[in-house]
Amino acid sequence: MTTLGAVVGEGLTRFAVRSPRAGRVWLCLFEGEVETRHEMVREGEVWSIALPGNLAGARYGYRAEGRWAPPEGCWFDPAKLLVDPYAVELDRRFVQDRRLGLFGEDTAAIVPRAIVPAPCEPLPKDAPCFAAGGLIYEINVRAFTMLHPGVPEALRGTVGALAHPAVLAHLRKLNVAAVELMPVVAWIDERHLPPLGLVNAWGYNPVAMMALDPGLCPGGVAELRDTIAALHAEGIGVLLDLVFNHTGESDMQGGVLSLRGLDDEVYARAADGALVNDSGCGNTLDFANPVVRRLARDAMRHFVLNCGVDGFRFDLAPVLARGPGFDPAAPIFAEISDDPVLADRVLIAEPWDIGPGGYRLGNFPAHWLEWNDRFRDDVRRFWKGEEGVGKLATRLAGSSDIFGPHWPHADCRSVNFLAAHDGFTLADTVSYERRHNEANGEGNRDGHGENFSWNNGIEGPAHDPHVQARRASDMRALLGTLFASTGTIMLTAGDEFGRSQRGNNNAYCQDNAIGWLDWENRDRELEDHVARLSLVRTKRRGWFARFPDTVEWHTLGGHPKTTADWENPHSAGFVYEAREEEGGIRVEVRRHEREVRVSAI
Repeated sequence: MTTLGAVVGEGLTRFAVRSPRAGRVWLCLFEGEVETRHEMVREGEVWSIALPGNLAGARYGYRAEGRWAPPEGCWFDPAKLLVDPYAVELDRRFVQDRRLGLFGEDTAAIVPRAIVPAPCEPLPKDAPCFAAGGLIYEINVRAFTMLHPGVPEALRGTVGALAHPAVLAHLRKLNVAAVELMPVVAWIDERHLPPLGLVNAWGYNPVAMMALDPGLCPGGVAELRDTIAALHAEGIGVLLDLVFNHTGESDMQGGVLSLRGLDDEVYARAADGALVNDSGCGNTLDFANPVVRRLARDAMRHFVLNCGVDGFRFDLAPVLARGPGFDPAAPIFAEISDDPVLADRVLIAEPWDIGPGGYRLGNFPAHWLEWNDRFRDDVRRFWKGEEGVGKLATRLAGSSDIFGPHWPHADCRSVNFLAAHDGFTLADTVSYERRHNEANGEGNRDGHGENFSWNNGIEGPAHDPHVQARRASDMRALLGTLFASTGTIMLTAGDEFGRSQRGNNNAYCQDNAIGWLDWENRDRELEDHVARLSLVRTKRRGWFARFPDTVEWHTLGGHPKTTADWENPHSAGFVYEAREEEGGIRVEVRRHEREVRVSAI
């Protein structure tokens, strides 16, 4: 199988790119703005060329010639500079420009150039630095570090900032088992954002699947590798949030940047030729196509072998198993399991997309973890007063109603969370009854409409000490529930100290004070409370990875729980205890006191 991308070795630099329907393809090398084109040679579906010497560090792209017939999936325009789908570093960020989608308009001045990587030895492949039951800490790298007073200004907003001692100290304090980095590969803003003066601040709109974003990771692969090594030295794993469901080339009005101009057949199309949009972002990658699956696996292998990544979270993961319907036995699952580099990595699905039958919670392979939004919603509804103790107990005990076929005979596959990057923050959950996304420029129509949130009597910021006290109690109760739950748990960065997004529950376009973490004004008492909860959980992590076989459930008065107790919508709470020879745990849920107590016994 031909190695794709740019590879230096044996006195040559080889370039190879797949473009099965192109008539001609050129390698374009750049020295400054001077472009030199080299016509490539076709063998089957792959075009290649070998040039003498070590060209590591050289800037390059491709141009392809063929039919221009977008309705038929042909977007060949030699005026378009195309990014190598196998690029690992770029010399600049992507920018939106109307010329990207106009035939005959040259884009060499606006499209990033790939950088030829220097040869390097793969890292030793160690076991993942993470185990089920631990605390995953979700981080938007830029938002997390932009206002951090302990991080030098020149380092803020970059992957390298995560290796700074001030950041590592915070992660140690929380007993973080793994950080989950929101997308760090290069992305492009959605077309509607620049006219509004906004940018994509989250990164869920990638163009090349393994090219690190030059803004987030200016030091390239070495910066990511060194940062991961620093985190591993503290016993902290690293998971990457990967977006394999679509690319930033968007819908039929989108730009020609990479795959669209080389191999548009990677995009799923309906019978009438229209682009399938199961991602909600204008296009959907076709994982029924083995070429797409290879690209995804090669990207994962790159991040493991060259950067030391411990695992991955997959955005809109049902797309990986579509062909076009969701198939729990889709080829991608077996291919990852059979890959010696990927087989032992941590794999986490966001188990929903917007396509037909797209909600697939509990339907992924037995060794995959899954984001459990039912935990989030049911726990919020319980403390809001809309759900009973029975449902809460089910969520605390590992959601056996969802993951039953594999539970309790293996580690629980549920990733329990109260809030994620998408939706209300924890503090906003108890401070706002409705979303406030006016700053997004869409008339407050974007984002989730139902958040199971409440404001404790005042919408938004409150100076009333009674309201503040109730909100503080609610956050502690919610956090206590999370840290007492069976499964892996996830905390979004800043929720441990009460961060707010001013009621914005879709802050993907807020690269500003709305989205950035306010370290100076954080709630240090809440942060200390979370650290104590996490310490108890860390000492008994094995108890939380899988629900104990023998558990005693009691009322708060000490009596065994009856069916009537569980079904009573006004039940004040419950206690459960689990013991083994080496000890056990005790969890008390006290609804009226807004309190969850977790202790080792």
